[in-house]
Amino acid sequence: MIYLDHAATTPIHPEVNAAYMRAMDTVFGNPSSIHSFGRNSRKLLDDSRKVIAEALHAEPTEIIFTSGGTEADNVALFGTANSLIEKGNHIITTAIEHHAVLNSCKELEKNGFQVTYLPVDENGKVHVAQVADALTEKTILVSIMYGNNEIGTIQPIKEIGELLKGHQAVFHTDAVQAFGVVELDVNELNVDLLSASAHKLNGPKGVGLLYQRKGLQTNPLLFGGEQERKRRAGTENVPAIAGFAEAVKIAQKEMAKNRIKYASFEKILMETFEQNEVAFEVNAGGAERLPHVINISFPGTDIESLLVNMDMAGIAVSSGSACTAGSLEPSHVLSAICGSETSKLRNSVRFSFGLGLDEEIIRQAAEKTSEIVKRLVK
Repeated sequence: MIYLDHAATTPIHPEVNAAYMRAMDTVFGNPSSIHSFGRNSRKLLDDSRKVIAEALHAEPTEIIFTSGGTEADNVALFGTANSLIEKGNHIITTAIEHHAVLNSCKELEKNGFQVTYLPVDENGKVHVAQVADALTEKTILVSIMYGNNEIGTIQPIKEIGELLKGHQAVFHTDAVQAFGVVELDVNELNVDLLSASAHKLNGPKGVGLLYQRKGLQTNPLLFGGEQERKRRAGTENVPAIAGFAEAVKIAQKEMAKNRIKYASFEKILMETFEQNEVAFEVNAGGAERLPHVINISFPGTDIESLLVNMDMAGIAVSSGSACTAGSLEPSHVLSAICGSETSKLRNSVRFSFGLGLDEEIIRQAAEKTSEIVKRLVK
């Protein structure tokens, strides 16, 4: 089996697994307890928080641990909107956000908030001028993802952050797909809130984070104890957080090397398709993209047959977001780029790279994909 769906989730790194199991075996105290068992857990929690904060160029106190990216997005949107309701009710986002943001916005609309969904260009990119035009005196939140999970397009986050300086709007970016793959500096990006998730960078599932800039207030979603500086109630998942920190250490160390490796993988895919005379088009091919994600349209094929045949051939890929792929609904991202009638909605495949792959594996996958596509083209 060849796993090319790392944008959906990643295998846990052996060193991460070791750190996770070591914490499970040796550190079981509640980090809020004052006895030695609690203090041991608290130290591991604090050390892990410091590692992750440093990767974002943030302060440890600005990191809130969550159950994953979806919760982090929800805290960012609902927490900010509800805390700033007296200043306005307008929110700006894009048409190609992850559903954790889009569906949160839809829920906020039911509660009286007004949401502007910015369209994107042919490469899935939003332009700073669009944000500037959409801003009003009632805008309290702008949420724009760093890199798209389906097509990989990177948005001009730093420039949008510069635009928002001096405006009351809080700036959030969903960096779930980007964290651990590209360098992120919350200060250079000028963001107030940033979401990330461990399972996208070879860490355990069920743990994520929300970076929240010092001094910013968000209303909590959970009510209970005073964990996470009263911002997220509930006993922290210390072993998973320790695994998260280990995954971040490894990702930071391997990032530059992986970028080069993923570029070679993309080149092998396209060269193999060309050599086999397979018709294809890279979606958002003209954009700056995350290095591990490439979305390719194969004209004349049907996505269901394509995915089934590739799975039978031992190749795991996706037609889009893992949160909706099970239903094979048309991609809202490609719809926003190409229109709801485009054939790309029924013939596009996302290949995404990560741990355990090498050039020979990619070459095998490309050859098998070529055979399948040529067989299925109508």
